[in-house]
Amino acid sequence: MIAENTLIAQLKDPLTQEQAFRILMSQYKERLYWHIRKIVISHDDADDVLQNTFIKVYRNINNFKAESKLYSWMYRIATNESITFINKRAKQNNVDVNEMQYKLVASLEADVYFDGDEMQLQLQKAIAILPQKQQLVFNMKYFDDMKYKDMSEVLDTSVGALKASYHHAVKKIEKFLTDD
Repeated sequence: MIAENTLIAQLKDPLTQEQAFRILMSQYKERLYWHIRKIVISHDDADDVLQNTFIKVYRNINNFKAESKLYSWMYRIATNESITFINKRAKQNNVDVNEMQYKLVASLEADVYFDGDEMQLQLQKAIAILPQKQQLVFNMKYFDDMKYKDMSEVLDTSVGALKASYHHAVKKIEKFLTDD
């Protein structure tokens, strides 16, 4: 594992950029993939969004100011790319974003890449009914075990607002699962 400041320097240097980018991708692609997958649901869509994320990282690495961790910056790009993708897909299908999320979760049962049980499927359905911001916060906290401080950097939201979003999300999910 290469030190972050060394990797950033290599990414910004035209002589070492290509090799450094390969290292970056191998270090972060799996974590970013699963983050994206929780938002866009489909494996194929997650692959596409991941590719777009890395293209944006590659094109914008020289603008990275290192005011946050490299991973937080990439996580934010992945989050934004995922939201853009979902919004675009919803618009193409003439449905609102939440309805689109629910349709994607409903398609999980037929997804050969989804190996979850019935309870995991119900949890995904419960998450799909949440407003987008609460979905993001819940996924980051529950699945990625991300600290509120790091979430705050990624989502550009105060820690207090994130804690409130998570609390509301948990309550809605509990209600969905107990009412079902």
